[in-house]
Formats: sequence, C-alpha cells, structure tokens
Amino acid sequence: MAIYPFSEKKETNKSKRETPTSDNFRYFIYHIYSSKMIYQFQDYTPVIHPSSFIHPQAAVTGNVIIGKDCYIGPGAALRGDWGQIILEDGCNVQENCIIHMFPGITVLLKEGSHIGHGAVIHGAAIGKNCLVGMNAVLMDNVQLGDESIVGALTLVKEGEIVPPRSLIVGNPGKVIKQVTDEMLAWKTEGTSLYQQLPADCFETLRPCEPLRTVPADLPLQSASYKPRKG
Repeated sequence: MAIYPFSEKKETNKSKRETPTSDNFRYFIYHIYSSKMIYQFQDYTPVIHPSSFIHPQAAVTGNVIIGKDCYIGPGAALRGDWGQIILEDGCNVQENCIIHMFPGITVLLKEGSHIGHGAVIHGAAIGKNCLVGMNAVLMDNVQLGDESIVGALTLVKEGEIVPPRSLIVGNPGKVIKQVTDEMLAWKTEGTSLYQQLPADCFETLRPCEPLRTVPADLPLQSASYKPRKG
C-alpha cells in the first residue's frame, strides 16, 4: 500500500527532479508500493517524500521521516519503533545499513549525509554533508560535525563529539586530521551521484527476466568518478 500520494502532474522542470510520470515509472510505483517493506508501528507511519527511492528489499518502520532525493538501498533497515529517524534532503543510506536507537532518541541525518555500505548508526547525529565509510559503527549520542568523514571499519564510541571537517579513523576512532577542500569536493561529487540515483531508479529500474547470453554490444558504465587515494 502506498503511503504517499503520487502526483499525476507532468514534469515541468527537470532541474527540480520532480517525480517522473512515464508509463515505466507508473508500473514501477505500482510494483514496489504493493510489495515494499514499509511498516506502520503503533501510531507511527513513515513519511517519505515522493522523490526519494526506497528499495523494495529495504525495511522502513514507524517514526521515520525521509526528505527529498534520498536513496535507501536493498537490505537497509531504518527502525523508528522506539524513537525517531529523520533524513534531511539528499541523504543516502546504502545496502545493509542499520539505523536504530535507544527509546526516546532521535537519529538525525542532516542534508547530504552519505552512509556507506554496511554501516551502523545507533542513536547518533550525522552532520551536514558527512561521509560514513563502509562497515563503520557510530554508537549512541555521537555527534558527527558537519563535513566530516568517518573511515571504513571505524568505531566511534558512545558520546563522542566530533568537530566539523574531521577525518576520523580506527577502532576506537580518532581524529587524525582536518578534511581538506579537495577531500570534501570528492565526497560531495560522490553524494551527488546518489542524489541522482532515485530518479534513475524510478525511470529505469524494474523486475526482469535475465538474459541467457551476453549481448555483443554490451556497453561499459562510465568511470567518471573514481576512488580517492590516501
């Protein structure tokens, strides 16, 4: 059952990335919102902006508010059963991430937060335009300052207050230096790909039967964005 009324109005300004209304989009909306794992819990129903894409294999439960142009990948679990989860505009929560909290706590991901594959956010607050690396864990009452980067596999201990523009790595995590302009630009570029991904998914992602042979003219995807070294 859909939880957000989708407009039938034609897209008038592509720069605003309004919800697309192609036949393929309508089919996909029907399919995913008839099978999507979005659950009311007690008196709380998730609120999801129609421009945001929630993969059918992601679970969103209870008091969860998701803003514009967000991406929630397959296997992600956002459990707003004991407290609130807020994703501001342009956030992404990638495959197999977990967001949860102790009772009565609000987990906030500010605008442009980027949560890498397999990360766990438990009762933490993520600042604007932050990157949390793959399989990192942020414990309760962590406050991650704006424009900070948490390295892959890092554990940020309970109650840590991380200053803005910090690079934090290790187990337990320690601030090793400030995020440079170049690092932040690289992070922001990567996040912009995820902010475009919801519209791309709505327009082109659909269930299908696999091909049995590789097409002779199968193109390679663009390599315009690359891992950062160092």
